[in-house]
Amino acid sequence: QVQLVESGGGLVQAGGSLRLSCAASGGTFGTYVMAWFRQAPGKEREFAARITRSGDRIDYTDSVKGRFTISRDNAKNTVYLQMNSLKPEDTAVYYCAAGNMWARQSRFYNYWGQGTQVTVSS
Repeated sequence: QVQLVESGGGLVQAGGSLRLSCAASGGTFGTYVMAWFRQAPGKEREFAARITRSGDRIDYTDSVKGRFTISRDNAKNTVYLQMNSLKPEDTAVYYCAAGNMWARQSRFYNYWGQGTQVTVSS
């Protein structure tokens, strides 16, 4: 059983940056594909970024490409999401997730954090 705890969310002005962290415990972090999802008010949860177990492959949804960077440190059992050039439409609760499949769909991720709120003001 893997426990995931996100941190780093907050309120930022448009154009600003935030770095989210997701610390894992209770499992073998390096064996999991890790991903970030987000859910805006009134909308379904959507994929944002994913990274392979070794970090050698990364994938982003189109709306965050060139602005967000996902990375992981297997020695620290942590995955990160560096978010730059933030826009009001990035406002959402951000969740990290761990799974065994290289997938964008949330149903393939077995473990989820509680989420961290990111609010971008215009």
